[in-house]
Amino acid sequence: MSQPVVTASVTITGETRPRVEFTPATALLLRSLWDEHGPLMFHQSGGCCDGSSPMCFPAGEFITSDRDVLLGRLDIAPPGSESQSIDFWMSAEQFEYWSHTFLTVDVVAGRGSGFSAEAPRGVRFLIRSRLMSSFD
Repeated sequence: MSQPVVTASVTITGETRPRVEFTPATALLLRSLWDEHGPLMFHQSGGCCDGSSPMCFPAGEFITSDRDVLLGRLDIAPPGSESQSIDFWMSAEQFEYWSHTFLTVDVVAGRGSGFSAEAPRGVRFLIRSRLMSSFD
């Protein structure tokens, strides 16, 4: 049985369509990371080097502020299991550039950010984007 894509809830006031999703491979890796680290969160800063990749942290380890946008909340728990909700944040500056896109978080082999929770596993998170035609 194939695993489903995990789609975010809508968290931006006035919008009715989600902006982010996790591939099945991403959700599977995140469940494993959750078992190891506890609750998780994502942040996409748009900075250089490591900051250009979506980074996964134990929840609360990366401090967000009013200069960050909560793009969505994604529940990675298998059906019938207790919720495993992950917030996906993006810096407000980066959101200005990507506000017209829908983001898919995937996982690929390779070296990612040294600060992101998946780094020791030899994989990294990658964002794939597509244009959104409407946001309401």
